Amino acid sequence: MNDDAQILIARLLTHQTLRRDDKMVKRALSDDLFRTELDKRLLECGLKLLDNVYADHVTLALHRNVEPKIFGAKDIWQNNNFGLTRDGVALLVVLWAQIILPKRQRQETHQAIDVDQSDMFDKDNPIPRAEDTSIGISYTTLLADFGDKLGKKTRMDMNLGLLSKLGFIERRGDVILEGPLLDLLMDTDVLKERIINGALADVFKRAPLAAAPRRHVSEAANDEPQEAPEAAAAADTDIDTPQA
Repeated sequence: MNDDAQILIARLLTHQTLRRDDKMVKRALSDDLFRTELDKRLLECGLKLLDNVYADHVTLALHRNVEPKIFGAKDIWQNNNFGLTRDGVALLVVLWAQIILPKRQRQETHQAIDVDQSDMFDKDNPIPRAEDTSIGISYTTLLADFGDKLGKKTRMDMNLGLLSKLGFIERRGDVILEGPLLDLLMDTDVLKERIINGALADVFKRAPLAAAPRRHVSEAANDEPQEAPEAAAAADTDIDTPQA
């Protein structure tokens, strides 16, 4: 058992994320004795396993109680999430709100993207996987709707590249998709109410962004970034720090 825990931890440290259907991950999620051993060994290093039943991956993160010893004063590390600037954190929250919250609603109602209408309300079905319920959003529409608030095209492209490198998103042509970390490192219970009723309330009064472009974007100037929306503040304390 000890060797298996060691191997799983080493694999997570090496690959950053592993799928929930991985053999050893499935064991960690179903075998209480193995999970206890795994958690014990991780805790000794100040780490924890991040598992979300709505996500298709698991990862490792720092325990909250060791973060001050690693990053210093609280007001410092909150403003240095992954090296993202304020507009980068704001973009991350916007993407999380536009991709993860609709996906969560589909999962909670057991509704896959291509579900048969007769099966929509069959509560006996398991929660659909993220890959069966997660719909990407259009880069073109994102730029049109949020470009002015997120630094316009140059800044947004730079931050999207960084978020992709960090594993939060994946890009396929014009479509921005959920990456393995997007639904793991954001605290849904805390952020959902803040976003829907607070920082992004005006966004959720409109129809959600579509995976295909809805309209053409006018010429996007490469201006200096404007002040990012309040979404950045909503995320400051709720992003777990992964280890890889």
